[in-house]
Amino acid sequence: MSTRTEVLKQFYAALNRNDVESAVRDFEPDIFRKEFEGTPMAGTFRGIAELKQNFTKGRATWAEGACGPEEFLESGDKVVVYVHVHVRQHGATEWIDARIADGFAFRGDSIIEFHSFVERAQALKWAGLEG
Repeated sequence: MSTRTEVLKQFYAALNRNDVESAVRDFEPDIFRKEFEGTPMAGTFRGIAELKQNFTKGRATWAEGACGPEEFLESGDKVVVYVHVHVRQHGATEWIDARIADGFAFRGDSIIEFHSFVERAQALKWAGLEG
């Protein structure tokens, strides 16, 4: 298992326990984040301060649940993570149950880009893993 995989496992664990400070520990100060439309966290974010706000806003909508990494696929400096989202938002009785993909670009062991994709195929294309 690679160091990058360990970094990402720690990231998801911190995010799921709502520990934003630990979640951003391995991100570069000039991080670029892009979240797909249709979520409370949708948009483009730059830098640690905006990333923290993005995570805090998104996690504030959760009543319970988690985003669990299922598989890690590496290609050079990029890692695609297949993620199972199983979350119930505050005030809702229905659960969000989806399988998405996150894409991370690294410089060494630090994350410089973080993209979320509705379709896993989009993430594979972004990382050069398609086909």
